[in-house]
Amino acid sequence: MAIWKDPVPAPKAAEPVRFDPPAPAAAIEPATPAPAPVRAAEPAARESVIASDLAIEGKIEGSGHIRIAGKFKGDIKVQGNLSIDQGAKVSGGVSANKVMLAGELEGNIASAKQVELLPGGAINGDLKAGSLTVAAGSRIRGHVECGWGDVKPASKTESDGTA
Repeated sequence: MAIWKDPVPAPKAAEPVRFDPPAPAAAIEPATPAPAPVRAAEPAARESVIASDLAIEGKIEGSGHIRIAGKFKGDIKVQGNLSIDQGAKVSGGVSANKVMLAGELEGNIASAKQVELLPGGAINGDLKAGSLTVAAGSRIRGHVECGWGDVKPASKTESDGTA
């Protein structure tokens, strides 16, 4: 048994809190300016799809985008874009802003700002467009007019006959 006591280390005194006075107003850097307000993006048009296992006959009119993966027989007049997927077949007239064709179209493209004929795509009919892009492996049979700049997609009033 020991007759002395081991000394316990004394607790450390808390370090004093250091307070720096605020810098004079001239020394403060100007805050970065707030970013300019961004205009809200226009809502994207919705896309309607005709699935690959569907066959529909009728008429399509509207302002959205259309994607056809199955078979459709009838006229299509949209202010949006039309995509005809590989393996799809459309029989009828087409009027759209942009037409992307990887399947088959048997009918005329009456008016489009832009037509893209993708590999494997085929048009059997006349085509009138602002611009035409033709990929290797695609086919066209019919009269083609493009690049004249006077092509405008049919508006809803024109398609109703109430212009």
